[in-house]
Amino acid sequence: MTKKLHILFLCSWYPSRVLPTNGDFIQRHAEAVSLQHKVSVVHIISDKSISKSKIELNTLNNVHTYIGYLKHTSNPFLKLLRYFNTYKRLLTQIGDFDLIHLNVLFPFGLLALHQKITKKKPFIISEHWTGYLKSQNHKISASKKVLLKIITKNAAFVCPVSNNLKNSMLNFGLKGNYNPIPNVVDTDLFCPKTTDTPIFTIIHVSNMNDEHKNISDMLRVARELEDKIPDFVWNFIGGESDQFSQLIDQLNFKRKSINFINHISQKELATYFQNSDLFVLFSNYENLPCVILESFSSGLPVIATNVGGISEYFPRDFGSLITKNNTEQLLEKIVNVYNNPIKDKIKMQLYAENNFSKVEIATNFTELYHSALST
Repeated sequence: MTKKLHILFLCSWYPSRVLPTNGDFIQRHAEAVSLQHKVSVVHIISDKSISKSKIELNTLNNVHTYIGYLKHTSNPFLKLLRYFNTYKRLLTQIGDFDLIHLNVLFPFGLLALHQKITKKKPFIISEHWTGYLKSQNHKISASKKVLLKIITKNAAFVCPVSNNLKNSMLNFGLKGNYNPIPNVVDTDLFCPKTTDTPIFTIIHVSNMNDEHKNISDMLRVARELEDKIPDFVWNFIGGESDQFSQLIDQLNFKRKSINFINHISQKELATYFQNSDLFVLFSNYENLPCVILESFSSGLPVIATNVGGISEYFPRDFGSLITKNNTEQLLEKIVNVYNNPIKDKIKMQLYAENNFSKVEIATNFTELYHSALST
């Protein structure tokens, strides 16, 4: 039996009362690791609603969370000072730990680097950011790139969620010891339902960022779908329809087939997956979206654009990969699933369990933790 460690999760992104869903995939990594180790999470975020900075402690699903809420300021030097002072206070409360698991390189990578230099604490990195993709990395400043290179070089391991992201980071000049580890899925929660749905139901889950997720073109395809099949429902989960209301009016749907559903819990989301026939993700760019893995775990076939690292974990018989922006192809594939339903629910679930379950991901990280501590 391997030694139980105390792992400090330093998180540039993490769910908080300011941004409740920001980095929820990081929270799932923390919960997975907590099956085998003690996990303490540190996250710091500005909060415009408070007049005085404060620290909140919480334990959820065996993860000890320390979040610093900072009084908002537009002064960058004062903001940096508040961040660093809160960081030191949080570390004092947490006490000793064995290793740092940094989540998203910047800005908390500077704190991981500080711990390595001052306390000789090794760190590994989990990276999720689409900003390193070729289509996006021109937005990164030269000075920030220098810092990213230093942080990456000093990590014991760099664990992007896909090989595609690994290659994007390398091509951007971030050299390091790479070992990709994918996102995690609660395979106990996201599981198949045996009964059929009364109406053909499509689901899409995202933050509804149109430039990223291409919601507008999915709505256009939904209108065309009304002329192709007798009846369907398409649920868009994760945001409101306000920004798309004008387009929806212009499309003039014949039936009430489109639903926008705001943020819901993971438990509620799992129920929507179970009661759907198809998941659609029509993104312009991605890394490895958790929602596709959750679909597979729920026994739900997927149609997604072939972008980022999606193809690395997409068995051919679990759905279809299509060209981005190709609405004709999306419509064709949806109609094909309607006429020829994919019924490999158990096969999909087993695939998810073997590759993305909490135990599988925790074991992968544990091997890297002990390797980092032994060097």
